[in-house]
Amino acid sequence: METSIVGVGVNITDRFRSVVEEKSSRIATLAPRAQSLDIKVTHRAYHNGTREDETVELTLTGKGPIVRAEAVDGDKFAALDLAVDKMAEQLRRAKDKRVDARNHPRGAKLEKGSGTLTGIDVQPASVDMIRAVATGEIPLITGNEEEADYTPVVIRTKRFDAEWMPVEEAVDRMELVGHDFFLFIDARTDQPSVVYRRKGWDYGVISLTTTAAPTAELAS
Repeated sequence: METSIVGVGVNITDRFRSVVEEKSSRIATLAPRAQSLDIKVTHRAYHNGTREDETVELTLTGKGPIVRAEAVDGDKFAALDLAVDKMAEQLRRAKDKRVDARNHPRGAKLEKGSGTLTGIDVQPASVDMIRAVATGEIPLITGNEEEADYTPVVIRTKRFDAEWMPVEEAVDRMELVGHDFFLFIDARTDQPSVVYRRKGWDYGVISLTTTAAPTAELAS
């Protein structure tokens, strides 16, 4: 695995490079298929002069999704340790998810012998039930057909308190609840957003860009 280090507003010393080489071996062990680890160290000095921060950003690329981790501390070595710990935890979680997916594959499965549908909490109607509906023995009448707003589509409505969190936490929360999507408010942008599961272990994010409604001009 190749390692590159870039400093923004800070010099990268030989000591820091040696520590990076030591830490990168830990990442390589957890992600043997990784091809490169990019480290960006950014020094920030605030205008009042009372505080300075070092931000360390890690980007791991290879065969699979890109893995990123970031940490901030007053010391770049401490920030590096924090960022490596975060990335290591992400890699462990990803490995656990892959193992769990192999042992407990998602989606419905039909047992050909018994006709049982597993992996989903919906069971198909029996042959007798289908025949009774088809012949009219069981009429499909709900009693609401005469209502103007009647619709055969059932829409369930749920309301939850808004929660602010980063995208990474939203993905973890989605995995914990076992859903294919999770609604939240992005803590970085304050935008209503949804993370959703794509193919494999890829995820997507949809965000709403909210703007203030135009104010109507008062008639003179």
